[in-house]
Amino acid sequence: MTVHFIGAGPGAADLLTVRAVSLIASSPVCVYAGSYIGADVLAHCPPEATLIDSQRLDLDQITEHLVMAHRNGHDVARLCSGDPSIYSALAEQARRLDRAGVPWDVTPGVPAYAAAAARLGRELTVPEVTQTVILTRTQADSTAMPKTESLTRLAESRATLVLHLAIRHVRRLAGELTSAYGPDCPVVVVSRASQPDELVLRGTLADIADQVELAGLRQAAVILVGAALAAEGFVESHLYGVRTR
Repeated sequence: MTVHFIGAGPGAADLLTVRAVSLIASSPVCVYAGSYIGADVLAHCPPEATLIDSQRLDLDQITEHLVMAHRNGHDVARLCSGDPSIYSALAEQARRLDRAGVPWDVTPGVPAYAAAAARLGRELTVPEVTQTVILTRTQADSTAMPKTESLTRLAESRATLVLHLAIRHVRRLAGELTSAYGPDCPVVVVSRASQPDELVLRGTLADIADQVELAGLRQAAVILVGAALAAEGFVESHLYGVRTR
């Protein structure tokens, strides 16, 4: 049987893809992170499905559940918040499944940064303002960042920067980014994008840390930094017609 790694999106059940809903509905076992996946998403599971909350399990324990389900002849819906292509531990889990001889596949989902941009009504690439989006995270008591991917180095491009798994360190990060982007650079923090308790904080590198700390945000938030978040009067691209200035 197959383990289906499924992008469960940023939270709202109606942002699941049609394929995701079909796989969830046909899988007798569902493994999910209870801190990110809500009841409305789990409602797509079959009534008799075995639900396993992975938020307090390590990789060995998660793998054990996946392998056992396979041996019992059950497909597994392994739900990942956002999209499995970033910060989902897909690589580690898939490697373990390969060693155990368990087949798996991947279904993409709406990533949190895309849901955040949609909430803002903003394109993260704007003609002659920025054409690059950098998705990254920070390192504290977690997996080390490669030396070539230091935040100060990435910030030198002044591209639109999207920080995941970083909300607890926003004050330090704002300080590090100020030298490249300037204190007045627009910053938006979106917590639990697309969910009923969604929160949007708008500010600059100079004041965003105060807002985050006042709101008490500790997880499930993305930080977006860059001029594209407030760009006005920009030129039109070549994509749809005559270029104007």
